[in-house]
Amino acid sequence: MRVTHSNRFNLYIGNLNSSLADLMELNIQSATQKVINKPSDNPVGMARVLGHRDTISALDQYRKNVSTAKGWLSLADNKLTRMEEILTRLRTLAEQSATGTVSADNREQISYEARQLYEELVVLANTQYEDKYIFSGHKTDTKSYEQALWLTDNDGSTAGTNFTITGATQKTVLVRFTSAGTVGTDALTYEYSADGGQTFATGTLAAGATQLDLGSVQLGLQAGTAVTQHDPSVSGSNGNGTWLWVRPTAVYQGDDNDAVTVDKLGASSLNVAASGLFDRNITVRIDNDTTLGGNPVRYSYSTDGGANWVTGLSTDGSGDPANLTLVVPGGTMTLSDSGGGNLLAAGQQFVIRPRTANISLEVAPGESLPINSVGKDIFGGIYADPSTGTPGLVSGLPDGVNMFDQIGKLVGYLETNNQQGCQEALAAITPIGQHLMNSAARVGALENRLAVADGVLETMQLNEKERMSEVEDADLAELMTKLANQQIVYETVLRSSSMVMRLSLANFM
Repeated sequence: MRVTHSNRFNLYIGNLNSSLADLMELNIQSATQKVINKPSDNPVGMARVLGHRDTISALDQYRKNVSTAKGWLSLADNKLTRMEEILTRLRTLAEQSATGTVSADNREQISYEARQLYEELVVLANTQYEDKYIFSGHKTDTKSYEQALWLTDNDGSTAGTNFTITGATQKTVLVRFTSAGTVGTDALTYEYSADGGQTFATGTLAAGATQLDLGSVQLGLQAGTAVTQHDPSVSGSNGNGTWLWVRPTAVYQGDDNDAVTVDKLGASSLNVAASGLFDRNITVRIDNDTTLGGNPVRYSYSTDGGANWVTGLSTDGSGDPANLTLVVPGGTMTLSDSGGGNLLAAGQQFVIRPRTANISLEVAPGESLPINSVGKDIFGGIYADPSTGTPGLVSGLPDGVNMFDQIGKLVGYLETNNQQGCQEALAAITPIGQHLMNSAARVGALENRLAVADGVLETMQLNEKERMSEVEDADLAELMTKLANQQIVYETVLRSSSMVMRLSLANFM
């Protein structure tokens, strides 16, 4: 058989390229220290590696969420502790001013510090983390509190009534009625002081009028408010006519978790309400034509706006013909007869819309934690419920723990030399401090939980990286041995091929 130069050259190039390709492959592995650098290296192994990378990426995001949550909660913990320290100082000032040995001048001197501490409480309640207000609920771009004015009386005459205050004042305005009667009906006279009761100006409220002119402040009282006459010969405000204090407060401007509303999509004469703890909107759909107490009612619900539905749900059909309760995630929705019929039509939909002020971050698969706080539930103050729009003292707090209301009263009493009022404010400060520390304890508990979650995530991360390394990473000692051997092979191919290619008839002559 004749071996031509062309055959020898092709064999030479093929062997050279093959050994060079193996050498380059090992060289790439030594550079990356990985045995899988592209899918063709090991398709099954690459699929496993990509799976591990996805898991590690998700764990990285969870740990970033944990870090963010720690920042929010740590700052909240710090500010709540600082507020407790301020309350301790205010308690000391209240104790001093509540004694009979303190003069009017002393109370005025104490009031300067008390007002400054009060304003610092408002500043702390407006704390921001990364330009987001941490006590405003979801309204993180809105200041949690704004300073404002509120009204306190000595005899309950304004309790349960509406009033308006416009204007501004740097000191509490004291009002005393010098005649008795009914606001909006009788002509009334009054006197007011903007310097703590040292001097008084007089004013007149005409019959049918409801607004008192207090200089820089205008006070509007509800028509029908009954007031009694102040007796100048009797000292103190206890039982001595109607006294009013226009004093500082703070208005909460964030949102809340207080209510759940239900919207009816389409025509329906039924009353509908929901109760429970909902963390998102839920759409409920009726799937058959029936009545409230008739055949079993089939229904479905969706937690993503109707994109996906959980179907096949039904009641037992033995309910009240005037009321129907459907179980949904987080609570129940109740339909009731409003007097216009109790029919249900297939396709009818209702949307449960909870107020959700909590901001939650997912810190593990299926595990979310709230990182913010609803300021009104901690500090109280004044709040206008969205359902009514009427401002009033924050509801839902334990009795006497509305911090901004009670401390505002203390400032007002100090600035008007009211010893009895200071005694009442002193009694309220202790439960306020306890409520504040309970809130701080909740924040601390969440911080501890985050520390545990972070430890678990770190362990899971290390485990995933080890499992990925077993598939992907190269054994360096073995790789270096293979690389050295392949280099020898490549050099041998070069040397032997060059020797063969030099052979010709001349070598045998």
